[in-house]
Amino acid sequence: MDLKQLEYFVAVAEELNFTRAAERLYAVQSTVSSGIRSLETELKATLFDRSTRQVSLTAAGRAFLPEARAALAALQRARESVREAEGGLRGSVRIGTLTRIPVVDLPALFRAFRARYPLVDLHVTASPTGSTGLADDVRQGRLDIAVLGLPRTDLVGLSARELASRPYVALLPTDHPLATASAIGLAELAGEAFIDTLPGFGNRLAVDRAYATLGTPRRVAIEVADLTTVPDYVRADLGVAVVPDVALPRSPGLTVLPLRNSDLTWQFSVATAAATTPSRATRALLELFTPPTNRPAPPTTPLT
Repeated sequence: MDLKQLEYFVAVAEELNFTRAAERLYAVQSTVSSGIRSLETELKATLFDRSTRQVSLTAAGRAFLPEARAALAALQRARESVREAEGGLRGSVRIGTLTRIPVVDLPALFRAFRARYPLVDLHVTASPTGSTGLADDVRQGRLDIAVLGLPRTDLVGLSARELASRPYVALLPTDHPLATASAIGLAELAGEAFIDTLPGFGNRLAVDRAYATLGTPRRVAIEVADLTTVPDYVRADLGVAVVPDVALPRSPGLTVLPLRNSDLTWQFSVATAAATTPSRATRALLELFTPPTNRPAPPTTPLT
């Protein structure tokens, strides 16, 4: 068993496609396929099921994947330690984040990190499935660290540090019959058309669960990819929304109401995989995130 075989295996396991894995590794597909066959021969086990049009891991492959990742990570740490001894912290950190995060200034944080560790490469990406996708990418080793908004119950398999928490509020057009209330309950909005983010986003997940608990699943009429655009659709009288109170744009035409008798809270965390030891570069980046804070959210006085 050699390093290349492990790299080929992990790439195919993550891509579930030999062609994409070869492209990712800048290798020829036949070389990757040959390397996987040699690895299977050496292990005396079949790692991939190739009987369908889509490649999938066998039980043996699923068992071998975390070990292969751990071996590659250990080798990478060994390389980094040698490089650091010669010229300072080196390496790369793959970071997943939401499209916009009002509670943390990530560009400023990354700039401070680059100034302190100029030899470390930062690779920042987002997930089309929001926080749930980011969490899964960290668990599967596709990301080293992620900044996400998920309930604590959804952080299984992650080592997470809470950065902030915010209550949820209701957004209504100013001419809505309930807009003059001082507060509103979730049940009062159950029959409304909702504006929300896409399935998989942490805030969407929490509100969907809250309505499922009430026994009154809601109807989401418009889905958007950025939480900060939700108020625009509510202001246009296309629906209502229940979202975290994270300094969303507030202007005439929009009423913001606190929720009555609700413990809905949005937890915002930075997370790494619990099953692996973060690299030195990842740990250095984690140190720049501020300690947990629960600063008061902006006032939710109704705007008319």
